[in-house]
Amino acid sequence: MTVTADDLDAAVSCLAGTLGPATGRDWVTLPGTGEWNCRQTAEHVGDCLLSYAAQLVARPDARYVRFLAVADKEASPAEVLEFAVTGGRILASVVRTTVPSVRAYHPTGMAGPAHFAGMGCVEALVHGEDIARGLGLRLDPPRDVCARVLARMFPHGDLDVDPWTGLLWATNRTSLPGREPQTGWRWQGPPAEPENRQTR
Repeated sequence: MTVTADDLDAAVSCLAGTLGPATGRDWVTLPGTGEWNCRQTAEHVGDCLLSYAAQLVARPDARYVRFLAVADKEASPAEVLEFAVTGGRILASVVRTTVPSVRAYHPTGMAGPAHFAGMGCVEALVHGEDIARGLGLRLDPPRDVCARVLARMFPHGDLDVDPWTGLLWATNRTSLPGREPQTGWRWQGPPAEPENRQTR
């Protein structure tokens, strides 16, 4: 299944809508992903999404574009969330205006706009859920978006569960009866390149 810029917009809107009401809290003292707190996790989302956009714009074939994006040290939780959401909106805009045959570097393989959109959705939704859990909340993303992301990024053909549950399992954030934990998880690399792909 193809993941689109509209899917990414929906994922980012879910992130913003869920976490926005909790920006009055102290995100530094609350857990996010792994050893990160909520603030650091949100910063990671913003950096990843901006980085993916940069890849599609610059189109390097063997490395990331050399920058690191962080929120200002004095930024409030609302402003750090704004940073993450901004990264998502920029990536969605770039995906929307990039020719589908374009490819750019990612460690899992040369990826096109649909695959970068899928990666962006995983970052926004899964790390958004990490932050939400630290805040005592839960994301409730659109299931059609989750289904497309799961099929594109984690193609387990026999996974007959709610797509959001499936995405959380694929990223080792929940368990499923009869299924091995997905420790050391990684999404599937991009599909085979089309003929006559455009790189510049």
